[in-house]
Amino acid sequence: MLEVLEYIQRNKVDDEIHIINREISWLAFNARVLQEAEDPSNPLLERVRFLGIFSNNLDEFFRVRVATVKRMVTLKKYLKEIIMENPKELLAKIQDTVLSQQKDFQRIYSDIINELKEEGINLVNEEQLSEDQGAYVKEYFHQHVYPALVPIMLDDTNRFPTLRDASIYLAIKLSKSSDKKDVQYSILEVPSSVLPRFLVIPSISNKRYIIILDDIIRYCLREIYAILNYDVIEAYTIKITRDAELDLDSDVSKSFLEKMKKSLKKRKKAEAVRFIYDRNMPKDLLSYLMNSLDLDKNDNIIPGGRYHNFKDFMKFPHFDSGQLQYDDVKPLLHKDLQPYQSILDVIRKKDVLLHYPYQTFNYFISLLREAAIDPKVRSIKITVYRLAKRSKVVNALINAAKNGKRVTVILELQARFDEEANIKWSGVLRDEGVKVLFGMPGLKIHSKLCLIERESEKGTRFYSSIGTGNYNENTAELYSDLALFTSKQKITREIDEVFNFLEGEESNIQNLKHIVPSPMTLRGKLRDLIDIEIKNAKKEKEAYITLKMNSLVDPELIHKLYEASEAGVKIRLNVRGICSLVAGRKGYSENIEAISILDRFLEHSRVFIFANGGDEKIFISSADWMGRNLDGRVEVTCPIYDSEIRKEVNDFIDIQWNDNVKARILDGTLKNKLRKREEKDKPIRSQFELYKYYKGKLKEGK
Repeated sequence: MLEVLEYIQRNKVDDEIHIINREISWLAFNARVLQEAEDPSNPLLERVRFLGIFSNNLDEFFRVRVATVKRMVTLKKYLKEIIMENPKELLAKIQDTVLSQQKDFQRIYSDIINELKEEGINLVNEEQLSEDQGAYVKEYFHQHVYPALVPIMLDDTNRFPTLRDASIYLAIKLSKSSDKKDVQYSILEVPSSVLPRFLVIPSISNKRYIIILDDIIRYCLREIYAILNYDVIEAYTIKITRDAELDLDSDVSKSFLEKMKKSLKKRKKAEAVRFIYDRNMPKDLLSYLMNSLDLDKNDNIIPGGRYHNFKDFMKFPHFDSGQLQYDDVKPLLHKDLQPYQSILDVIRKKDVLLHYPYQTFNYFISLLREAAIDPKVRSIKITVYRLAKRSKVVNALINAAKNGKRVTVILELQARFDEEANIKWSGVLRDEGVKVLFGMPGLKIHSKLCLIERESEKGTRFYSSIGTGNYNENTAELYSDLALFTSKQKITREIDEVFNFLEGEESNIQNLKHIVPSPMTLRGKLRDLIDIEIKNAKKEKEAYITLKMNSLVDPELIHKLYEASEAGVKIRLNVRGICSLVAGRKGYSENIEAISILDRFLEHSRVFIFANGGDEKIFISSADWMGRNLDGRVEVTCPIYDSEIRKEVNDFIDIQWNDNVKARILDGTLKNKLRKREEKDKPIRSQFELYKYYKGKLKEGK
């Protein structure tokens, strides 16, 4: 950390000019998500879901990043250097940007609602119900909604209730038309955690009608407050977002698991970092709420629309219409992995690279299941960051333990927002005889590793899966990730050294020759690889760097890329999310091009390619170029040695680079312009082209 701070101080002037603040860059990324919601070339219901993704992203941004900036307001000056500008000014920029995006969001949402109506899908509120629809909604309310409601009356004698993070509430104003001064306030939580947010109302016509849970409650407000003598009842949605940082106490008598459980309870009552309210709310009710919640103009107060928690729109009802949503994509098989064939036998002979979701994640499940019953397999070790809710991976590991294999799971308890799920899984695994470890103090375990130890005629042989994404079969259907299956002993024996380190045993992890772990050697290795390109460019040799990742933030490595650009190295960047580097600027980055691709699948893989004087180096990695990945997490970057796979990776990167449908230009303006396509140019939508590419390879293998 001190090394990075010293670097920032040395380059302070340059940073202010040449590095985009990560929070502002993140907001530009989320603007790209909003652009996908607006894009008419996307199916209409998919655009609705992009609204949900935008909203969910923004929630996490406030819970984590804005909360961190607010904390920095009170920290010492040298720590403020990390965000490279005054935190108060940064909070003001964030507020202005979010308010502007909120206006765009409401406009796009309104347009989409109108387009849905044209397709016969009507989102109706409580004032638009017919008599028959109203009867259906009331019956649903009494059977399902009313039992889940807990209305709380608010007055000066009662303590204001703690509003839960990420929940939505209806703030209620009760009054009398005959006496405007007789006012009572109430609040109730919308039970969207136990009930669907959307109700499809039966219809005898071809038209479909949907009502939101909030409006079901609004329709029946008089029945909720029937015993009170008020004839005017108004309801306005509000939402609190809280600081999600976990404060782990220093009590040495407690286990890490105990500290985590205690900290998770505190999170639910953490400091508010954002308050969103319906902009049509009466001033007296808004003033009452802000006073009760101890909020002021310096907090992030966001006037919104009628509905909040648009993340629920990711689960908007499906309808049978290929024109309104994407057709299901069936994951492909791999040409080298045939059904009912031993995967261990295949990867003993050659490496296999899988690309999710184009190819099926079931191969990894099959690998674990095979290892579970193979009499020669002695042990299975795996790092776990996020798991599916009904994890087949966990089932396979438990199966292996029941078959007498030594199974070790390095489980990361501090996986953001998955902490409670991982605590639960730790108990499930331990109850079934699996050895569960919680990683290293001060280091998150973010690497994606699985190691299988098997006896052979020549002694112990290791087999490994090394990936860029989690061992999660659900996200493997949505996230684009790479996974290498290999039995190359020069790789797998080094993976064994990583596990020795994670288990607290003697390890040679500092001196590995093939895989590159962080925080031990990755930063230095990347510097060295860039220096080689700089040296070769100065000698007028071929010199290039191609990088694909989720985030590019680290100031030292950004300056190293600027140095390479000035030396003449051709640099291509494909960065999905935050990109603090400014590409294409004369004087320091004219040899750098940068794009970002957002489409049906979430781009999540990391690939690093260096010309290396003709002996091209290709790596896949679990690490982005951020300080946390390079210096504060255990990550693994793995070289690709197999010539066929190396070509496959280059083909993948080139297909994405040639995208002229979904690729947006990252140039420091934050305008997110789509790459220009001439009329004569063939449209290339890389994710669609990649599916065709892997389908073609499958045919070649038959």
